[in-house]
Amino acid sequence: MNKVKQISSLHNPLVKKVLLLKEKSRERRNSGLFVLEGQREFELACKGGYTIQRVFFCTNIISEEKVRQIIAQLEKYPELIEVSQEIYQKIAYRESTEGIVAIARSKNHNLNDLSFKNKNPLILIAEAPEKPGNVGALLRTADAAKLDAVIIVNSNGDLYNPNIIRASVGCLFTVNIATGTTKEVINFLNKNKIAIYSAALSASCNYTEVDYKKPCAIAVGTEATGLTSEWLQESDQNILIPMQGEIDSMNVSVSAAILIFEAKRQREFL
Repeated sequence: MNKVKQISSLHNPLVKKVLLLKEKSRERRNSGLFVLEGQREFELACKGGYTIQRVFFCTNIISEEKVRQIIAQLEKYPELIEVSQEIYQKIAYRESTEGIVAIARSKNHNLNDLSFKNKNPLILIAEAPEKPGNVGALLRTADAAKLDAVIIVNSNGDLYNPNIIRASVGCLFTVNIATGTTKEVINFLNKNKIAIYSAALSASCNYTEVDYKKPCAIAVGTEATGLTSEWLQESDQNILIPMQGEIDSMNVSVSAAILIFEAKRQREFL
């Protein structure tokens, strides 16, 4: 059984390490580590096969026994560190939380390592998503629909940004994710004979009129500019959601959810 270390000083190097990982993307990239917070997120990371390095917990909020129950599923036990409420409030991201913060090792999301258990995959492609909240919402939808993969294209962001983890409610850890450039991803889809359906306003048909029952990828772009020309040129069919009001688009995560669940509806009877 792991011995529990105790920390009571805000100046402890481990406290400073947590804060640095939370606040600095460069630190997360260089170290290959990130911070996650909350019981649900922690449990999903464990189920997702993430390596948990350290667990900080506050016994005013969660018992040591509960923490040990949660980590019991891990092959390798992390270091357990009990912290004071003052320290916990310093390292916790949310005001309302469940007493547990952890440092975990990030995964490699190389496109070349992407594989599918399902021979008839349904994939979401998100090109250059700008806002962590949108990325989190897309991953949450992907988990709800049990998509075979989400591929993030030309991302300038950091998948392990605390805002993405929070917005995804831990679905970052449950979804099969890969990243790559536009050229790399299109080549990957063509090589694997996966049809591309691009959400676009031009040369498009109603999203309900295409066949999602075969291996396919639904591609969505940014809310400001949509998909780049490469996706429209390589698309097997451009699709749109008819708008009945004054605007011509919706939030990207809302649009993606509508398209994804139409595909799931068509696949129900396969």
